Amino acid sequence: MQIASFRIGERQSYGVVSGDSVIEASDALRQQFPDLRAVLDGDALALLASDEGGVALSSAQLEFLPTIPNPDKVLCVGINYRPHVEEMGREMPNWPMIFVRFPGSQVGHRQPLIRPAASEKYDFEGELAVVIGRRARNVPRSAADDVIAGYCCFMDGSARDWQNHTSQFTPGKNFDRSGSMGPYLVTRDEVPDAAQLKLETTVNGVVMQSGCLDELIFDIPALIEYCSTFTELLPGDVIATGTPGGVGAARKPPVWLRDGDRVSVNVEGVGRLENPVGAV
Repeated sequence: MQIASFRIGERQSYGVVSGDSVIEASDALRQQFPDLRAVLDGDALALLASDEGGVALSSAQLEFLPTIPNPDKVLCVGINYRPHVEEMGREMPNWPMIFVRFPGSQVGHRQPLIRPAASEKYDFEGELAVVIGRRARNVPRSAADDVIAGYCCFMDGSARDWQNHTSQFTPGKNFDRSGSMGPYLVTRDEVPDAAQLKLETTVNGVVMQSGCLDELIFDIPALIEYCSTFTELLPGDVIATGTPGGVGAARKPPVWLRDGDRVSVNVEGVGRLENPVGAV
């Protein structure tokens, strides 16, 4: 099942993707579960799958929101692909490098990314994101799959100059609307082996990043085990798993995103997240 969060007119909603349409959740279901995070918190994916009475909406008329518009937390993993470690001249990490993104730093599919006015080094990072489906604490890697609701594409837009002010990444990763998430949640049952997923990032149609999840230094079960040890993972929480090699900062000369560019993150079997780039 593929589930999108969106705005139509003045109201925010969600529904199941069907071809070029989204079947909006029925009024009754939305009264009980007002957003996708609430669906996950109520363990109600099966109810959504069998829901009847919703209206079919053309995806062209929707304003896509980040897949989880209101997560309790978005945990991002830095330096987690071997080729990316090498191109950035870093040593292999002993532990996952975790930083956070704020919900307001993200937009949905097709919505404009905002190039930070304070930065001249706005970079792209295509990633696979994992969405948590149930409360989880101290999860062993052997049970990690049980807490995953599904997957989506993620663009971890990075103001490299601000990211490198100190050893802490947070400022460079949280400019308003500098990243994106979407286009929808693909439930875990539709992804037999996430470790074999292939990821590609393009800028203006040119392939810039290409990798496979089997190149992760810390795989998804390891990340869930690690993160659930230091914090309780909640339904709707997001873990962005890291980016492959090919980022703009590592290129010679560097490639920075500019106004009018179009960024696309495609994860095989999960979807294609597309965003234009604008300025404040």
